Amino acid sequence: MSEDRHNRPSGSAAEPLYDMTIPTPTHAERARTLVAQIPTGTLCTLALEPAGYPYGSFVTVAFEGGNPVFLISGLAEHTRNLEQDPRASLLVAESGASDPLANGRVTMIGPCTRVEDDGGSARAAFLGTHPNAAYYADFRDFAFWTLRVHAIRYIGGYGRMSWISQAEWDAAEPDPLASCAAGTIAHMNADHADAMVLYCKAFSQAGDVASAIMTGVDRYGFEMSAKTAEGPRPVRVAFAAPVATSEELRHVLIAMVKEARVRLG
Repeated sequence: MSEDRHNRPSGSAAEPLYDMTIPTPTHAERARTLVAQIPTGTLCTLALEPAGYPYGSFVTVAFEGGNPVFLISGLAEHTRNLEQDPRASLLVAESGASDPLANGRVTMIGPCTRVEDDGGSARAAFLGTHPNAAYYADFRDFAFWTLRVHAIRYIGGYGRMSWISQAEWDAAEPDPLASCAAGTIAHMNADHADAMVLYCKAFSQAGDVASAIMTGVDRYGFEMSAKTAEGPRPVRVAFAAPVATSEELRHVLIAMVKEARVRLG
C-alpha cells in the first residue's frame, strides 16, 4: 500500500525507527484527498492567439468522482480555447507552508468538454461545492464542463512524487479524516504530549524519545516527529484497522494510549 520513499534510508542514513511496510496512503489517495479540499485551481488550455501556447486561467472547481467540473462562461478565453481543442490540464495546489515547494500539488491531464443539457450530476457536484454560483448557473453564456482525467502527476513536497495511473486515480478515495486532521493534530500536540512519547516507545523502535509531536493523521495511521539523541526522526504508527470518522479516531487514540502503557509496563 505504501509508495512513500521520502523517509527511506539511503547510503549512510540512519535506519528508520518504524516498520516501513505498515499501511500508508498511496499517492493516488493522497492526491485525491488534496484536490477534494481545494475549490480552486489553474486550468491550462491551448491558446488560439498566439496559437498553440499554454494558457493558464484561475478557475473554481469541484469534483464528480475523480473528474474536475467547471462552470465557465462562453466569453472566457479558456472556453474559446477548449471549443477549438479540448486538450487541457488542471493544477490544484496547497498553500500555507513557509516553503512553497514543500506544499502538495496535483496536475490532472485530459480532454475537457462541455456537459450537455443542464449539467445533471456535474451541476449537482459543482453547486454542492460552490452554492453561490447558483445565481448565474442558468445564464445563457455559462455552461458546465468536465475534464476527463487520463493522467495525473502528484507532488507531495520534496522527495514525494509520482505519475498516477487513471485506474489508480479512479479507484482511490479522499481520506475520510481529512476534514478533522488539522484539529486532531493541534489537540494532540497541545494537550497530550505525553501520549506522543508513549506511542513512539510502544509502537516503534524510538526508545530514547524525549518528546514528540504529531505531524499527520489519515485513515491508516498517524505520523510524528520524535526528538531523539540523533535529532528529530520521523515515526509512523499504524491503526489496527482503517478509521473512518473523527469519533472513531478519538476512541482509537485513547485505546492505543492504554495499550502503550500496558506494553511498557
